[in-house]
Amino acid sequence: MSRRDFKHAASSGLSTRSAHSRAQMTLDEALNTKVTRENYDDVLRTLSQASVDRHFDAFADIPWDAEDFQVRHDDPRWVLPAAVDPLGGHQWYISQPLDRQIEIGLWRQANILKVGLQFENVLIRAIMQYVFALPNGSIEYRYLMHEATEECHHTQMFQEVVNRIGAEVDGMPWVLRKLAPVLPMLVTKYPVVFFLGVLAGEEPIDHTQKSIFRAGAELPPVLARVMEIHIAEEARHIAFAHEAVRLRAPHLSRRARHITAALLPLLMRLLGDAILVPPKDFRERFDIPKEVIKELYWDAPESQARLRDLFADVRMLAEDTGLMTPLSRRLWRWCKIDGRPSRFRSEPSVVFRKAA
Repeated sequence: MSRRDFKHAASSGLSTRSAHSRAQMTLDEALNTKVTRENYDDVLRTLSQASVDRHFDAFADIPWDAEDFQVRHDDPRWVLPAAVDPLGGHQWYISQPLDRQIEIGLWRQANILKVGLQFENVLIRAIMQYVFALPNGSIEYRYLMHEATEECHHTQMFQEVVNRIGAEVDGMPWVLRKLAPVLPMLVTKYPVVFFLGVLAGEEPIDHTQKSIFRAGAELPPVLARVMEIHIAEEARHIAFAHEAVRLRAPHLSRRARHITAALLPLLMRLLGDAILVPPKDFRERFDIPKEVIKELYWDAPESQARLRDLFADVRMLAEDTGLMTPLSRRLWRWCKIDGRPSRFRSEPSVVFRKAA
């Protein structure tokens, strides 16, 4: 875990004072220790304490009944932020009447939230599958139960926003919805692939939400609050998934490493598209020209840059764990998600654009 990773996870759920006094790992020890099982357990103790020190309840920490938290279909703050959402910056969208822009923005946000809660539902089921066979005294058991609890609250708050928007959204593509009952079974047999799949689902949403805040977009209070909570707790979940891969990937056999490395960019692109590319019924509902969607997802240069930015942290992880092979590097390029890796987790993507 890098210095910045450690600070990021700590600040999102655990004060540094609490981390040093209650957990069994200090910052210097984290920096100077390779990812051994002992070090991994110490990271999980730190993250578990973070979940105790700072956590949220979907219905206690969001003032759902406050006047400003009501979803209004004439609220211009639901217009898609041009600086972050590819559709929000396109001339076709900008040329629509304000009420149409709001309607499209409401539907789009609802569908992204629906995909997010469906993905987290799959993750919760996988966690239950994984911890069932863990031995007594397992550090992983305690941390993963904290994560499952937090993900349950995330699904509740996401669904509540979807309900209040009132859009009939399906979320994931139908193929992934059909596969949802099967995917949790992968966690015990192929844990590295599964944890990489976790990152494929978590990184695009986390990166997009952070980018919205960094861009200074004015959001409806209910959406802003939900995103704040999600970003704060998701930092721990992503930190865990990175550490789980760092622990296990170096011990893969040569054959398994090459297969996993090849699957990695395919997973990232598949789930990234599932989250961010508008589904067919969205395009048909709002009569969006096919060429607009094709340009935005992901033919336009600006859209391609956004797509590459989503996975900079995962590229860093692949480089660090031997999962960036000559073949997989070509697959990253073929999937149009290649590029330089992050220097540290959650590095703002604007750094890459300025340096290009």
